[in-house]
Amino acid sequence: MRVKTNPILAIGAMTAVAALALTGCSAGGGDEGSKKEGSTTLTVWVDADRAPVLKDVAAAFTKESGIAVKLVQKDFGKIQEEFVQQVPTGKGPDITIGAHDWLGNFVTNGVVQPIELGDIAGDFQDVAVTAMSYEGKTYGLPYSTENIALLRNTELAPEAPSTYDEMVQMGTDAGTEFPFLVQVGEESDPYHLYPFQTSFGAPVFGTKDDGSYDSEQLLLGNDGGIDFANWLAEQGKAGLLKTTVDGDIAKEKFVSGDSPFLITGPWNVAPAQDAGIDVAVDAIPSAGGEAAQPFVGVQGFFVSAKSKNALAANEFLTNYIGTKDVQVELYNVGKRPPALTAAFEEVSSDPTTAAFGEVGAAGVPMPNIPEMGSVWQFWGVTEADIINGKGDPAELWTTMTSDIRSAIEG
Repeated sequence: MRVKTNPILAIGAMTAVAALALTGCSAGGGDEGSKKEGSTTLTVWVDADRAPVLKDVAAAFTKESGIAVKLVQKDFGKIQEEFVQQVPTGKGPDITIGAHDWLGNFVTNGVVQPIELGDIAGDFQDVAVTAMSYEGKTYGLPYSTENIALLRNTELAPEAPSTYDEMVQMGTDAGTEFPFLVQVGEESDPYHLYPFQTSFGAPVFGTKDDGSYDSEQLLLGNDGGIDFANWLAEQGKAGLLKTTVDGDIAKEKFVSGDSPFLITGPWNVAPAQDAGIDVAVDAIPSAGGEAAQPFVGVQGFFVSAKSKNALAANEFLTNYIGTKDVQVELYNVGKRPPALTAAFEEVSSDPTTAAFGEVGAAGVPMPNIPEMGSVWQFWGVTEADIINGKGDPAELWTTMTSDIRSAIEG
């Protein structure tokens, strides 16, 4: 293990341990609880990017608790499937890193258990805690959020547009090849087009009183959805949305100065800045009159349902991963805005992070219910057909909704 030399983490760990002593280990029961379980090792699955930070945090936890932490590096893209397969056999980890939209699959398969955030729940962004919750229970410790926003080339567009129509007009006035850019692709991209859809009042699912998504409320096909479908057809006919524009092309054209606007995530900020573009980050303008809300993705850590070290796992998450200093360190390796409000405020001196975080705070969590898996393909293919003028938009959208409902009901 690498020698822990980061004074910030050392302070953070000491603070966390002190907090445990003062609060009687309110979040997880502390050493006493862990030792009663006979646990001596926590196994944690983590991806390559986050592993170095967790190595330092694990060392601090072990030093203070006497409980070893074994970090197992995994390919992030394969974790969900491997976790579902291995936990029932007892071979999985105690804790895994993961994305919040895996949660419905995890709960349905019985491979995760709730965690107790206690008093610190209010210290995280609401959208992050909601994303990590399922049927009224919190299952994960969030550490980052991610969403799309509107990148603006300030030389070509000095001011932010307030509506979609204004954005298109500003882009037209700029005289560039594209008034604005958003990745669509051959099977469309519902994720990137979702803010426009929500601006017509057509979310995918409704929500229950506790804020969780309700799969029985498929709102995709409501009147707002039909309006959105007709709007998609108009934009396709006008050449403003094109299935020939995928993510690579959209990025290339924006970086080349061929459009003043690009709807994308923070991952395309650095390439634009490297090309000498002065980039501003704005809210996505509304096309339908209501707020244009992007999906927010949240990453965090889950505890295995089969863990024999549940108290220690809860303690490691809430009092170490959930501290400001550790969340800032995790931000530094991935530049995803921290889920912990105090950590987000500390890194908000970076205007890009602050702007994406502000847009995300007004977004909605990506649905974490398993039924979402029945939505994506029908959704994208239908959007592409509408944009390409392959039928009546309202009929195509209605058929799509019916197909999705049938798929959900099995």
